[in-house]
Amino acid sequence: MTTEAESAPKTNSIQPWARTTWRCLAAFMTFAALLWNMDFLEWFGFAFVQEQYYAFILALSLAVVFLSVRINRAEESYVPWYDFVLVVISLVVLLYISVNFLHLREFGLGESTKLAITLGAIVMVLVIDGLRRSAGYVMLLVAAVFILYSMVGHLVPGQLVGTKVQLWQLAINMGFNPNALFGIPLQVGTTIVIMFILFGNLLMKAGGGKFFTDLAMATVGRRRGGAAKVSVVASALFGTVSGTAVSNVVTTGIITIPLMQRGGYKATHAGAIEAIASTGGQFMPPIMGAAAFLMAEMLEIPYAEIVVAAIVPSLLYYFAVFIQVDLIAARDDIQFVDLEVSRTSDVLRDGWHFIVPFAVLIYTLFELNLPPQRAAIYSSASLVIAFFKPYRGERLQISQLFDVFCNTGRVVIELLMITATAGFVIGILNLTGLGFALTIALTSLAGESLIVLLLISAVICIVLGMGMPTLAIYVLLGALIAPAIVEAGVAPIPAHLFILYFGMMSMITPPIALAAFAAATLTKANPMTTGFVAMKFGWTAYFVPFLMVYSPTLILIGEPADIVINVTTAIVGTYYASLAVVGYLGRPLNPLLRILMAAAGLAAMLPYEIFAEAAMINIAGVSLGAAIIAYEYFAARGSAVRAEGS
Repeated sequence: MTTEAESAPKTNSIQPWARTTWRCLAAFMTFAALLWNMDFLEWFGFAFVQEQYYAFILALSLAVVFLSVRINRAEESYVPWYDFVLVVISLVVLLYISVNFLHLREFGLGESTKLAITLGAIVMVLVIDGLRRSAGYVMLLVAAVFILYSMVGHLVPGQLVGTKVQLWQLAINMGFNPNALFGIPLQVGTTIVIMFILFGNLLMKAGGGKFFTDLAMATVGRRRGGAAKVSVVASALFGTVSGTAVSNVVTTGIITIPLMQRGGYKATHAGAIEAIASTGGQFMPPIMGAAAFLMAEMLEIPYAEIVVAAIVPSLLYYFAVFIQVDLIAARDDIQFVDLEVSRTSDVLRDGWHFIVPFAVLIYTLFELNLPPQRAAIYSSASLVIAFFKPYRGERLQISQLFDVFCNTGRVVIELLMITATAGFVIGILNLTGLGFALTIALTSLAGESLIVLLLISAVICIVLGMGMPTLAIYVLLGALIAPAIVEAGVAPIPAHLFILYFGMMSMITPPIALAAFAAATLTKANPMTTGFVAMKFGWTAYFVPFLMVYSPTLILIGEPADIVINVTTAIVGTYYASLAVVGYLGRPLNPLLRILMAAAGLAAMLPYEIFAEAAMINIAGVSLGAAIIAYEYFAARGSAVRAEGS
């Protein structure tokens, strides 16, 4: 008879068979998603409803979670017997649902059968535990609050009172209602998101990450403050395929942060610059992260429209960052990168094949109007060139494809757990009527004032977004906050972009600024200070969303003349305000001039048509800023002449 100590594993490492199993399941999940999104099954006459596919992918993703992540959230550690039991239950239950979905939905919802109720309850428990293991406790807490509300919402006083829901109703609706578990969030996760993650992994494995860094180094590395400018450009380029701020910080920051600190940037400045540059990658076209795909599906518009709408705001964001790092470099006499830097032409000659997938992506999205997942597949296919053309020692190989598919599946499981749980949240909002009640409560709180509603919404977005990944942030805010803004008369696209921007600003806004804190770990600087400096450098993201709401010309909606005028003055105003933030224009600006320049910048950014006096304020802002620049130029020139004379 063996004792408990004798029967315990001699190592905490994961069993080889378990690791091989989850890697194979993850790779198979990616491969199955690829076949589904290529309509491969239809070629052979097989017809399945979408929910059957969603259940199949969810079964595999849960199995991967329970094999690769322990109950204490440790990864790659010994798999206990109860996790293996959860793997079996996940596969059996969800594969059964996949095969019998039509029957369960028809008879389960109609007759409330015990089988459907039991299956729905089991799936809820499995998904919630999968979420806790893969995404952490913040999203779990949010889900728990909504599940609790579904049970006691009818007891809540005031405007937030909900419809009474029985436990059996909750289980069967969450499991089989098309607006709950198998709703739009999971649909986007199992189709669009997984295909773009596959595209990004293929690109990185082929050497695309090195190409982005080399291109940034070649274009701006030899300029004043080159290290910070490399960070801005590289993070913007990398962000087009990463879509997550923290991973962007870690990936590019390992290279750019030491360069910035060696060049003379303060630790807090280096961390803040990397944090804001990486956060901006989430709304940088043409690939804006999973949230933008979900936005297109929720608004039922082509993804290309979201991309077009995000162009000007993202350019203003990065323009402001670029100007500020340049002015800091001028003020602190920070020069170019002290490394051997390739010429831009050499980088493009060696890595031109990495531009092809983006050209294919833009062409298929805008010219052919293909669904995003199909565009991602064609873009991935265009990387076949990388099998034959290496980039500075890195080349995509057939033997690497399994790792690419496996890593894609491993990365996507967190997003699938989030989207599945988001389906529960949306289902509860619909089932209890809380979504409608929240809209009424917010509009009532703001009264008739749109600006008050926007300010309240902005604060709520930042607070709710703290500690959560972008996709979870958008799903939550899109269901809770956006309807109230739309109800107030704002067009859907600017309303949803507004909540997306402020949700993402939680990444750089203390007290829980994930991107800023990640950068601070690399710089060894104070995380809170880094967060506040990032807020200062990223000021456009707190201001431009309000302008988008009041004047959609900044998201390229409106008359061409209005668009040209407002975009031009917005660029001028962004430049003025950036001068004020840094406080330098050839020489330090005194406090009064900084205040005047900030006022000039904000006035210049004001769209001229939003109210009667706006045009005059706009002109006054542009003129005041120009006058300050002229004054500083001639004052500095006079000082130089006097210095030479003495």
